[in-house]
Formats: sequence, structure tokens, C-alpha cells
Amino acid sequence: MIITILGIATLLIIIWLILLFRVIEDDWLQAAYVKVFDNYSLIDKLRLRDKQMLERMSGYTGVALSVMEKVFSRDSAGKISRLEHDIEDLKNGGLKKLNIFIVPGYVLQREFEAIGKGNIHKIIMSKCFELYGKKNASIKTKQLLAKILSYPVVGVGSTLLLGAIFLGMDIITVGVAIIGVGSLLVLVLVYAMYDELSDLVRKRRCSIIRQFPNVVSKLALLVTSGMIMDRAWKETAYSQETELYREMRKTSKELDNLVSPEAAYSNFINRCSTKESAKLASAIMQNLSKGNAEIGRLLKDMAREAWQERRHTAKRDAEKANSKLMIPTMLLFLAILVMLMVPIAMNFSGI
Repeated sequence: MIITILGIATLLIIIWLILLFRVIEDDWLQAAYVKVFDNYSLIDKLRLRDKQMLERMSGYTGVALSVMEKVFSRDSAGKISRLEHDIEDLKNGGLKKLNIFIVPGYVLQREFEAIGKGNIHKIIMSKCFELYGKKNASIKTKQLLAKILSYPVVGVGSTLLLGAIFLGMDIITVGVAIIGVGSLLVLVLVYAMYDELSDLVRKRRCSIIRQFPNVVSKLALLVTSGMIMDRAWKETAYSQETELYREMRKTSKELDNLVSPEAAYSNFINRCSTKESAKLASAIMQNLSKGNAEIGRLLKDMAREAWQERRHTAKRDAEKANSKLMIPTMLLFLAILVMLMVPIAMNFSGI
């Protein structure tokens, strides 16, 4: 049994090493490019967090401001500087910051074209398109697939090897536990990476849906006050920093770059992937030639429906929250009941 486990572990590790030695320059470049993209994305998030923190603290003065600064102030300048330094290193050919464990996954994708044509690749690609846009969807898809392909090989191989060592030392329980639980944990973590992508898409769509009533209400107000649709769209897009507003800014930039309204709003629909955004963009495209009065009435009706749906959604969420709280409430009640009844029972038994 030990020999079989050692053989499988050795085979998996050898396969991973062979793939590692088959890495070419293009594989390193892809890994470096996506790492640079990830660093830029993290820098943007840190700067946005600092900006939001400054805006929040601007409402405080005196002692309250001092307390807020000590408790919540987290300047990200040092972390941003390190990330920018890593970006420069990667651009200059430094590969020390790359995750070597996933690079064999790029080799598998390059040598087996069927991987890039499978259903999993298509599903991941569509979700990455929503999260990262058309330009970066391909590189993020390859990165996630590289992790999914590479981590099980090296992870399960290492786990089996470690478990076989303990079995060889006659520590049977520990060896079996490492092999079973360790291998299962590796596979669960790999699936979790895929599930995290779905969770990010789901959260993004929910965020867009929550922001929709505010957006359409502001558009209706600006259009009915006499502002042309393109200008109202831009004013609304640059008024906040959340997901839907950022997607609107992309559409505004496309319109400024002389992209046709039909193409720009169609791209907006594809990026958001919600029925609310599709309804808004479709209505705008269909009524561009009818003037502000027609679009204004349509936006008002849409805003009223959006707020009604928002209220219904809030009620449903509250009901779900109440049902989720039922179990911990019952457990707390039982715990209190036990704390009360045990002393009473002990007193009766003493009598």
C-alpha cells in the first residue's frame, strides 16, 4: 500500500516538474501580464478605500476626528509603493513575484487546445468578461484555469508523499488522515477558487440591482429638467464610485470616442448582465430620436417601478434574515432554559 501511494505521489510530482520544465517565454509573459493587472487592480482598490475614508472623516472635527483617525485611518501609501515597485520589476523582466506553482497550468492550456474549447472555459470566460471586461477576460480566465489545473497535481502529490512518510514510520492514523483529509482539502480549495468567481459575479449583479433605482431616478430628473441624454448619462456616471456608475463611465468614454450609441449601450448591457440595465439601455436606444419628453416620461415610469421592486426586495431580504435568525434564537433559548432548569433540578435532588 505504501509503495502504491509513493508511486502515485512520485508520478504526480514528476508530471508537475515535467510541465514546469516545458514552460516557455510566452507562458512567463502571460503570468507576468496578469500579475501586473492584478497589482493595478489592487492599487485602484486601495486608493478608492483611502478616498472613501477621507470623505468619511471630513464630517468629523475636534476630538471625534482625532479618534476616527486613530481607529480607522489606514494610509495605503506604503502598500501602493510596494505594488508599484513589483510592477516595475515585472515590466523589466523580474519574475521573482510570480507564483511558480501555477505556471505548469499555462503549459497544459498551450499544449492541449481542447481545454480552451471546453464548457468550463466558456463558463469562466463569460464570468471574467463581466468582472474584468473584454480586454482582460482572456488573461484572467487563463490564470484561473492554470490554478485549477496545476494546484491539484502538486497539492495531491505532496499530500500523498507526506502521508506515505508517516505510514512508513508506522504512524498509521496520522498518515491516513493526511492522505484523506489533505487530498480532499486540496480539491475543495481548488473548487472554492472557481466558486469564488461565481460569488463575485453574483455580488456584483446584486450591487448593480441595488444601485439601479438611484441611477434611473437621477437620469429622469436630469432629462426632464432639459439636459440631453448623453450629458445626463455622463453627469450620473461620474457622481459615484460603485459598480453601475463605473460601467456607465465606460459607456460615456466610448460615446466620447465616437463609438455609435447602439454599440456603446449594447456593450453596457453585456458588461452588467442584469435585466434592469438591459431595460434601461434598450429604452434609451429605442428613444434616442424621440426627444427628451418621451425619454423623460419613460425614465420616470422606470424609476417608479425600480423603487417598488427595491421595496419588495427589501421585504424579501428581511423575511430571509428572520428565518435565518430563527435557529440561533432557538438555540439561545434552549441554552437559557438549561441554565435555569439545571440549578432547579439540582436543588430538588438535594432535598
